[in-house]
Amino acid sequence: MLQPAEMDSSRHTPTPSDPLKMDTNREIRCGFPEAVFAEGKTPAQVTEAMVRLSKAHDRILATRASQTHADAVAKALPDSQWNPTARCITWRKNPPTKTDHRACILSGGTSDLPVVEEAKVTLELFGIQVDSIPDVGVAGLHRLMDHLPDIRKASVVLVCAGMEGALPSVVGGLVSAPVIAIPTSVGYGANFEGLAALLAMLNSCSPGIGVVNIDNGFGAAVLASRILQS
Repeated sequence: MLQPAEMDSSRHTPTPSDPLKMDTNREIRCGFPEAVFAEGKTPAQVTEAMVRLSKAHDRILATRASQTHADAVAKALPDSQWNPTARCITWRKNPPTKTDHRACILSGGTSDLPVVEEAKVTLELFGIQVDSIPDVGVAGLHRLMDHLPDIRKASVVLVCAGMEGALPSVVGGLVSAPVIAIPTSVGYGANFEGLAALLAMLNSCSPGIGVVNIDNGFGAAVLASRILQS
């Protein structure tokens, strides 16, 4: 049963002029602080959210951020870091404590790199070591097989793919580690902005593959962290 301290994450009451109510106790409940989803928020709102979270945590993350968001946050938190490919802003009070766990992120093509980087940034914030292997899509299967010995060393494998989304099924038949499939919105018309890849991954004939939402590198990384910490 949740204790009152776990539920009462903030005594701040949102108002129309200040709608933020940060869940500062999420790390107690879930093992990782609340992340700020920057898309749709003003630079001032993202900055205020990260400043409030920085007072309660030693690591914070904003996803789907823009350069404008990053510039605003940097004025309030000079030690924050901006990854333009991942569209992520991170801030740490202390260097991360690295774990013995190692994750491997595969991608079908370099067009998937924004999603790969979002997952990588998130995992590294957990202290998890990450190997990123891009451009190993099924159209050139030999490229994947060349890396198979290294992939099999990972404790968990994240697989990003757009188009027809076949790569996670192939990987799921080659490794014993948990596989997390991340459909991306990369592809031509009938890809339907990632829906085709999502449905293919959900219907994979490789049993036991976990699937997250389209382009959700952050969610895949959180799932991977929970698997590794369990």
